[in-house]
Amino acid sequence: MMKYQSSIRQKIKIGYYAVVIMIVGLSAFTFIELNYLEKKIMSGEAISEFFDATLEVRRFEKNYFLYEQLSDYEENIRYVTRAGELFDANIAAFAAVETGDRIISLRDNLQLYKDLMGRYENLIRRQKYQRTEVDSALKIKLAGDLRRTGKDIITVSEEMSKTERRNLQLLLASSRRILIISISVLIVMVIAIGQIMARMVVKPLKLMEVSMEVIADGRFENIRIDSRDREVVSLTNAFNKMLRELELRQRHLVHSEKLASLGTLLSGVAHELNNPLSNISSSNQILLEEIDEGDREYKKELLAQINEQADRARNIVRSLLEFSRDKDFKKQVLPLKDLFEETIRFVKGQIPAKVSITLDIPGELGITADKQRIQQAFLNLIKNAVEAIAEEGVITVRAGQHRAVDKEREAYAGIYNYLKYRGKCTVEDDTVDIEIHDTGPGIPPEILPKVFDPFFTTKDVGKGSGLGLFIVHEIIEEHDGCIAVDSEPGKGTTFLIRLPEK
Repeated sequence: MMKYQSSIRQKIKIGYYAVVIMIVGLSAFTFIELNYLEKKIMSGEAISEFFDATLEVRRFEKNYFLYEQLSDYEENIRYVTRAGELFDANIAAFAAVETGDRIISLRDNLQLYKDLMGRYENLIRRQKYQRTEVDSALKIKLAGDLRRTGKDIITVSEEMSKTERRNLQLLLASSRRILIISISVLIVMVIAIGQIMARMVVKPLKLMEVSMEVIADGRFENIRIDSRDREVVSLTNAFNKMLRELELRQRHLVHSEKLASLGTLLSGVAHELNNPLSNISSSNQILLEEIDEGDREYKKELLAQINEQADRARNIVRSLLEFSRDKDFKKQVLPLKDLFEETIRFVKGQIPAKVSITLDIPGELGITADKQRIQQAFLNLIKNAVEAIAEEGVITVRAGQHRAVDKEREAYAGIYNYLKYRGKCTVEDDTVDIEIHDTGPGIPPEILPKVFDPFFTTKDVGKGSGLGLFIVHEIIEEHDGCIAVDSEPGKGTTFLIRLPEK
């Protein structure tokens, strides 16, 4: 049975569906509310029309009482009939605003009014057309009954009209309030869903972004994201695998460059070994020739020279083996001057006779670094300096402590050396600053920004891989330091290395 695993896509779909459901629900509620409002408006119009019809009934009633015209009677009856039709067609609407007793009374009064008006018309017709005397008391009584019944009808219809109008206003206010509350709730729900989605989806991605920034700074640390989403887990695993491959390939790259450097060092090492071996051979030959003579002190001196020269050769070989051996990264405190002297011995055989190397490094100055890797960086820089000098020149290696407070003071004072490297090589804490300067032709300004790029080289095809300075840059950053270059055509080139103080 497969274990369920959440995903960002599912969460986005759920959030989208939740918003859609809320919008559809609000739309349906608004539609129902509008339908109800429409019915109430139509009921109000029917009640208003009924009230208008009763007003017309009373108007034509008065005209008929004054002028006793047949047309006024006919209009009166027409409006009475219209009022009855409206009442029958909208009985439910009428019942919603009045009590049952008053509704029944209103319907009876309409019928009574119509009957009374008919009887009053018969009296008037007999008086006019048949020339008969009518009972004046009866006429007055009918007129009074008509006025009273008409007044009752008007009173009830007016109250119904006012009640319906008031109810409609209350309904509109209630609908407006409900709509505002619904929209507010929808906005709050959308914001809440957005926040939840941000925590569930955006937060893991933000953590991944922060982890990638750490990797961009040169620290190959595996990404660990607290998320169970398939996409995030898959991306994290893929990225960690890529990091492992990248770290492995970088190690191979450094190792390949180191092997290439070893090939060029052999001639220098051979030269260095040749001197002690020659001394050993000469001392040995003298001992063989004078083995039977009795000058013991002289023989001891020769044996001491042989021992000294053997130790010198052993140290050279040990340094070469230590440089070439593949070891794990391990920092240790290293005397900087001794480290440069040993490094220079590796390339001494390749240095032209008219090129000299001078060291200006305090004897007590040291750094904390992995000897093999930092030595490879120094070696590459010295080799580049030697190759940059065509015939004769000087390579100067200076080093000294640099306090963080001094950097601030230099920045304030505008010291040229600080401004020259500002923004290119900055370490906040106290550092050991190392400058390697050569008196070569310098680097053109258009090439200078590219010298640390991988595979960039100005040498002829087959004479350089373009990885030397790139690897130097990687090694220095691996030691939490920085490196910058300053060069001006005709005035040589200076590399500045800043490493945290031991």
